[in-house]
Amino acid sequence: MTSSLSRDLIFLILQFLDEEKFKETVHKLEQESGLFFNAKYFEELVLGGNWDEVEKYLSGFTKVDDNRYSMKIFFEIRKQKYLEALDKLDRTKAVDILMKDLKVFASFNEDLFKEITQLLTLDNFRENDQLSNYRDTKSARAIMLIELKKLIESNPLFRDKLQYPNIKNSRLRMLINQSLNWQHSLCGNPGQNPDIRTLFYDHSCRNANHSYPQLAANNHLIASAPKSEGFLPIVANGVRAWGIAAMPKGPGDSDVSRPRFSGALDRVMLTGNNSGQNHHGLAFNITEELPRNVACTLNQGSAPTSMDFHPVQQTLLLVGTGIGDISLWDVSSREKLASKSFQVWDIGASSLVLKASIIKDPSVSVKRVLWSPDGSLFGVAYSKHMVQLYTYYGGHDIRHHIEIDAHVGSVNDLAFCNPNKQSVITCGDDKTIKVWDVATGAKLYAFEGHEAPVHSICPHSRETVHFVFSTSLDGKIKAWLHGVMGSRVDYEAPGRSCSTMAYSADGKSQDGESHMVEWNENEGKIKRTYQGFQKHSLGVVQFDTTKNRFLAVGDDYSIKFWDMDNPSLLTTIDAEGGLPTSPRIRFNKGGNLLAVSANDNRIKILATVDGLCLMRTFEGHSLVTSRLGIASEALIKNGDTRNSEGVKPRVPEEAHPPKIWKVTEINDPSKLRSLRLSAHVKTDKIARLVYTNSGTAILALALNAIHLLWKWPRSDLNSSGKATTKAAPQLVQPASGILMTNDLVDARPEEAVPCFALSKNDSYIMSASGGKISLFNTMTFKTMTAFMPPPPAATYLAFHPQDNNIVAVGMDDSTVHIYNVRVDEVKSKLKGHSKRITGLAFSSVLNTLVSSGADSQVIVWSIDRWERKKNCVLQVPAGRTPAAMSDTQVQFHQDQVHLLVAHDTQLVIYETTKLECLKQWTIGEFSAPISHATFSCDSQLVYASFLDGTLRVFSASNLQVRCQINPTSYLPSDVSSTVYPLAVAAHPQESNQFAIGLTDGSVQVFEPLESDGKWGVPPPAENGASGSMPSTAAPPVVALDQPQNME
Repeated sequence: MTSSLSRDLIFLILQFLDEEKFKETVHKLEQESGLFFNAKYFEELVLGGNWDEVEKYLSGFTKVDDNRYSMKIFFEIRKQKYLEALDKLDRTKAVDILMKDLKVFASFNEDLFKEITQLLTLDNFRENDQLSNYRDTKSARAIMLIELKKLIESNPLFRDKLQYPNIKNSRLRMLINQSLNWQHSLCGNPGQNPDIRTLFYDHSCRNANHSYPQLAANNHLIASAPKSEGFLPIVANGVRAWGIAAMPKGPGDSDVSRPRFSGALDRVMLTGNNSGQNHHGLAFNITEELPRNVACTLNQGSAPTSMDFHPVQQTLLLVGTGIGDISLWDVSSREKLASKSFQVWDIGASSLVLKASIIKDPSVSVKRVLWSPDGSLFGVAYSKHMVQLYTYYGGHDIRHHIEIDAHVGSVNDLAFCNPNKQSVITCGDDKTIKVWDVATGAKLYAFEGHEAPVHSICPHSRETVHFVFSTSLDGKIKAWLHGVMGSRVDYEAPGRSCSTMAYSADGKSQDGESHMVEWNENEGKIKRTYQGFQKHSLGVVQFDTTKNRFLAVGDDYSIKFWDMDNPSLLTTIDAEGGLPTSPRIRFNKGGNLLAVSANDNRIKILATVDGLCLMRTFEGHSLVTSRLGIASEALIKNGDTRNSEGVKPRVPEEAHPPKIWKVTEINDPSKLRSLRLSAHVKTDKIARLVYTNSGTAILALALNAIHLLWKWPRSDLNSSGKATTKAAPQLVQPASGILMTNDLVDARPEEAVPCFALSKNDSYIMSASGGKISLFNTMTFKTMTAFMPPPPAATYLAFHPQDNNIVAVGMDDSTVHIYNVRVDEVKSKLKGHSKRITGLAFSSVLNTLVSSGADSQVIVWSIDRWERKKNCVLQVPAGRTPAAMSDTQVQFHQDQVHLLVAHDTQLVIYETTKLECLKQWTIGEFSAPISHATFSCDSQLVYASFLDGTLRVFSASNLQVRCQINPTSYLPSDVSSTVYPLAVAAHPQESNQFAIGLTDGSVQVFEPLESDGKWGVPPPAENGASGSMPSTAAPPVVALDQPQNME
């Protein structure tokens, strides 16, 4: 299987060969790589009757017996070749074609082969009724070509191979030139006009007296002989950057300044594809963790000047523009939720200076937009005096909060901080920094001491000490303590020019000499200088950081990325072109989306694979429902009871008594859609189950250590190829017939707990069944490596969200091992449980790992230092005897903050940071235990299975049952009562589809009837709050003992 980057490289080579007019080589590479089917070349071969080349070219993409489409393609070609031989009365050649080429089809349709054979007995094959319309060779080939095109377009093996990717001209030349520019920038004494004569060695400028031939001063182009097109000239005179990035990674960072983390794209690469290899021959491509693909383009209408993603709802993008407008976008639906133009809310209360400024020049631009840490507020800093704070109530609902006449002149930056109570910090052209109370707008502190306009601010905290860094246009860096007048430290920025400091923020610079460095704030000196900028940065240059690892800068019509620990440029992305000289950029908190300003007042959203999944998850869902309570909850939490403009408290309707609501109960197979997947191989109980991230397949692990993979092919009934109950999937089996089977050496079958984790790109499975942990390639089913032999044995596996080399491994001795695959080393052992580990879940937002055990305990660990932060023990309901070994599972809500815990006796939803129980559902005294539970892909539902075969669908917002599926609706009447579900999996894109793994070794997929569209009727909203997870209002009247029967 060709990796993504290798595939891209082949396309670049194809483009290069085509530009160099190596036509035969181009088509040979197309055929051998099987990546691009050149329909135009194929047409030339067919119309020219070059049948041997036609089949040879086809062989790179399909074989005769691959599928019915392929068989039909080859049959039509060979039939035409046969008829042409007959038409020329060349019976010898016709017989040869019949026996060598057409006989292979006899086993599939013997009658057709006999009919073709009988054509040899005719003087003119047109005497056959079906061939009476055959005119001449030329027209027959043209007619056949139309049929072949239809077959090729319908053949799933040609899918994604008929369209050549959109690549800029001479892309490979440009990449090589960028590499040479980078190499030249590293030269100790770079020459003005280097003459680079070879690509076989890294470039290095030589001294004049060196034995290597002197580089010619008049030739700095690398040209392709004998073509005239050459590579771009090398930039001499070193690197120009722009500002200061201070990015501490030590302890004590506050929430405000803590660098942002996210789940990383998961890609394992084979030996030779990456320099960072481990002893198993594996390597991980870190550039795949960067958002590289253009997911969508937003038409803002005016030039963006500042952008910020919502810290919780990570597909919400706030944008400020050069004409003073602000907009709120949902990038998943490409919808502009709200838009506001600049106006002074209370002109009467404004200063005379502001009024005079607006009268003289009414034009205003946005300098900075920023969300508060909890997403309940956002601030807008303008180029004239003002800071406006808005309250966000979810969806389209944005309301005025407070307006502050903050500075004389432009307000250049703002930041939120929360040492004691939430406050906002601003800086401006009047050379001051000010701190304001968010609730009242009162000024708390004012810092004076800069001798030039203050350009940027960065709040930071260490333990109980809260301070603010500030930078000014004259290149001075100062630090201020809250409540202490006068700056505590004074430094000069590199180049003594305007600079910006940030722990995980963006920044801007003025034209001219500039630098990008990592700054040690303790010693006041440069720790690292980043290389790779264009010689002169025009206008504003903006940077951002993500995952505590990557640094991105908008520079030179592109986005440039660095690993924070390496000064060398990591990679450059042009976002398919159309970027300004210095584009504005902003990561979302997860680092899987990147907003980039583009020409023509547009914004491009770049995404990783995780980012694309995040966008698909939110797409089509009600923003109002999923985001209610953001502001109100945060304000109540802060003890703030202020009344926003024109906002009236919700008054419950008491005129009508609550209606009795009933659970939908399904007893009959006709009341749902289901599909049973059979293995046709000897399997045991299905212990683990998961959909692939693409949504096109289901992977199961049986108790006998065998993996089963069902994949849905594209078809007339299922054009998307996604998992569905409308069409049956195929059980994937390799040609060798050897299934993926876990290592069982030293395993104790009676005590083994099967577990697996699937990579984000669906290419690899890490799995164990009591023996060693095995790493499988899902494309070849081959075992790539096996490690960590028992004892202890692995019982649960989870990939680290930021580093795919790190795996959390739950063990049967109650410990959690943090294992580094690259170096084959256990980094840390987490101890706190008393029985085996039964569940693990990472939160990229909270930077935590949650573990659950057979001891019914849930523990929250910090992944910075692998230290325990919180823990709790689930209480067994009264009347229930605690099980000796309880299978407790954990899973994070889509927001990565709320946590679902599934226990034999109950379902619980926690707020993770405090392990505060928000919702709880417990089984009745005579009910069967819960076997497994999981969130739907949008986290609006919870699917749960029970040991008596019952399936229940809960509303995640209040854990109320909305639909109950009884065994009679999906199990045959003659099935033993010992058949019940052990595992549940939710489709990654279809929120109403789920699957279960049964004790008889089968898997069943469920969907509601198309006429229903969903599982049951949602429970009534609690006091008007439809979907606010933390709601604690009294539940509505529910008749659980009187379900709505759907027999």
